[in-house]
Amino acid sequence: MTETRQMRRVRALFISDVHLGMRPARVGQLTDFLRHHDADTIYLVGDIVDGWRLAKSWFWPNDYNILVQVLLEKANAGTKVIYLPGNHDEFLREYLGTYFGEVEFVDRTIHTSAQGKTYLVIHGDQFDVVVMHAKWLAHVGDWAYNAALRINMALNWVRRRLGLQYWSLSAWAKQKVKNAVSVIGRFEEALVHEAKESGVDGVICGHIHFADMHDRLGIHYINTGDWVESCTAVVENHDGQFELVKWTEMTVGEPRRFRLRRAAS
Repeated sequence: MTETRQMRRVRALFISDVHLGMRPARVGQLTDFLRHHDADTIYLVGDIVDGWRLAKSWFWPNDYNILVQVLLEKANAGTKVIYLPGNHDEFLREYLGTYFGEVEFVDRTIHTSAQGKTYLVIHGDQFDVVVMHAKWLAHVGDWAYNAALRINMALNWVRRRLGLQYWSLSAWAKQKVKNAVSVIGRFEEALVHEAKESGVDGVICGHIHFADMHDRLGIHYINTGDWVESCTAVVENHDGQFELVKWTEMTVGEPRRFRLRRAAS
């Protein structure tokens, strides 16, 4: 029997790294997530469309159109939708400062929470040394990431046959491999430094596909994660609290949400 779920209303919703065009993208889960969340403002924090992948091989199934329709319906109904392009959808940076229908395109913006705290919202690739100074290497890394995803899909097909839960090779590597941990640390430091320079209380970003929320560096750092593997988003509740949410599939196929971490006041 399918569980009846109510619409959850939040003050702001932050989503990044959907990578439309990449076959493993969890578009159905994101559409379901959006259908069960209403927000005053939705921030699309970059790499929503994967222009790199689409340029190599066009892949645009009807599920993508449904997702876009859901977003446009929310915008037309009064939700403020702000799109901050990333490196994979950098072609949209040509339209910064303009609107597409009700969707605004900006490079960065400041979000003010219900508690009056300010947050720099930005994709984050602007502070990735590889993306900025060795783009060819970034494309190599993208190819390697896609190869890892293909291996992971095969591995998880076997795991499902054995009744085991989904396991992510890339997520494991980011947590366990020394160099990957170091890269994530440097990325966080760069974003926190930019937030301090901007005079804000926190930063909300994406780019590295590693959802997290902490105050270890003296600034409230929030990373939205991705919708290729982790299916994570960030919400601000009406009391000004931020929450990292993961949207997953139960064994019976019914999506559910659970809290990963709640920010301190």
